[in-house]
Amino acid sequence: MRSIFLTVICTAFFLSTSFLSFGQSDEDQVRQAVNMLFEAMQKADSAGVVDAFWPQGQLQTIAKASDGSAVVRNQSLLAFGASIGSRKPGELDEQISFGAIHIDGALASVWTPYEFFYQQKKSHGGVNSFQLVKINGVWKIQYIIDTRR
Repeated sequence: MRSIFLTVICTAFFLSTSFLSFGQSDEDQVRQAVNMLFEAMQKADSAGVVDAFWPQGQLQTIAKASDGSAVVRNQSLLAFGASIGSRKPGELDEQISFGAIHIDGALASVWTPYEFFYQQKKSHGGVNSFQLVKINGVWKIQYIIDTRR
């Protein structure tokens, strides 16, 4: 009797945790897709960084030119991945907080204020603006633009 009871309890537990992962909301899945990028960055995992994006993913940053005006700089996904892969695990730590998350069908827009730490020292902060696309049930980053200050 006791073994039947334990079997029923264990089965119920595993079924409930399975349904929880399959029942994740789109918002949870979007957060997970964004977090995947920053976890890969912290591990200096270039393949993981590139895998967080769709192959045509784009990266841009808004910086200041020498005269103080705003300028938009582009970086290729492969160059970004290689840059991350050239670091030691733990050197890069971008700490984000999720602001607004908007989802309409297969499109998600995410706003994340951040602080960036290099070798445990704060380097800069700003905001990331992500555009994600859901294809075949998978959310991936299509586009990032950020500010730096």
